[in-house]
Amino acid sequence: MAIRSLELRARAVVEGFWSGIHRSPYHGFSVEFTEYRQYAHGDDPRHIDWRVLARSDRTYIKKFEDETNLRCHLVLDRSRSMDFGTVGHTKAAYAATFAATLALFLQKQGDAVGLISFDDVVRNFIPARNRPGQLNLLLHAIEAPVPGRATSLPAALERAAQLLRKRGLVVLLSDFLAPVPELERPLAHLAALGHDLAAVQFLDPAELSLSFHQPAHFEDLESGQSLHVDPDVARAQYLQRLHAHQDALRALFNRVGASWHPLDTKAPLSPALQDFIQSRHRKGRAPARRSPAAAAP
Repeated sequence: MAIRSLELRARAVVEGFWSGIHRSPYHGFSVEFTEYRQYAHGDDPRHIDWRVLARSDRTYIKKFEDETNLRCHLVLDRSRSMDFGTVGHTKAAYAATFAATLALFLQKQGDAVGLISFDDVVRNFIPARNRPGQLNLLLHAIEAPVPGRATSLPAALERAAQLLRKRGLVVLLSDFLAPVPELERPLAHLAALGHDLAAVQFLDPAELSLSFHQPAHFEDLESGQSLHVDPDVARAQYLQRLHAHQDALRALFNRVGASWHPLDTKAPLSPALQDFIQSRHRKGRAPARRSPAAAAP
C-alpha cells in the first residue's frame, strides 16, 4: 500500500501468487484444438477441416478450447464512507487496490473484465472486455475523482442489473454500510439474471472495534452530521449493532447465493486476494442458472 502507483501496487500483488492461465470447461473458437464435430448449418466455415473433407467427403469442423470463459464485472463503491481509514490508508484505497489487482489477475488469465463504479449514482460503466488497453481504461476509472458524497447501494445494484444482461461473475466491492433489507431485491434481481455473485466487504479496524478512547465529535462523511460520542460508553451497544448488521448481511448473501468475503483493511492484501481467488476456484468458475421465481425475494 506504500506504492503510490495503483498499477504498480496491483502488479506487485499479482506477481506474488499468479500461477498460470486456467483452462476453460466451455468450448469456442479461440485457442486450443480439442476434437472434431460434424458441421451444422450456421457454423463458421473458417473452422472446417478441408483435409478431412477431401479424404472422407464429410464436413467436420474443429472444436477448440476457449481460454476466455469468464466475464467479470467489478462493482466498486466510491462513496464518501469509503474515505475512512486509520491504518495509513483508507477503505477506498484498499478496495481500489483489490479491484485493480483482481482485474490484472483476470486479464492475465485471458478473462474479460469490466467495471461499474458508483456513489449516489453510477459514475462509470466499462463493459467487460479482454483486449489491449482494457486494463489501463479500468485503472483510470478506478483512480478518477468522484464528485459525489452520499451512497445509494440499492440503486447502484439495480442499475447494475439493468446494465449487465449477459451472465458472468459480479464482484461487489463495498463497506456495505447500508440497510440490509433494502439490498435484498436488487441482489435477488442480479441472481435471477444468472450472475454468480461475490461480495467483498471492507471495514477499517476502528469500525470493527470502535477503538477510540476519548470522547469526541464524530462526523458522518456522507451527511456531514456530527455526534458527540464517548466510545467507552457506546462501545458495547455499537458492537452489538455491528454484529447484528454482519449477521443480517451473511444471511442475505446466503439467501441469494452470493459468497461473502469480509476484510479488515489492516490485513495484508496479497493473502486476502489469494484467499478470495482460491475460494472462487473451489466454488467453480461457471455461473449457475437461477430461475427468476426461485430467486425473487
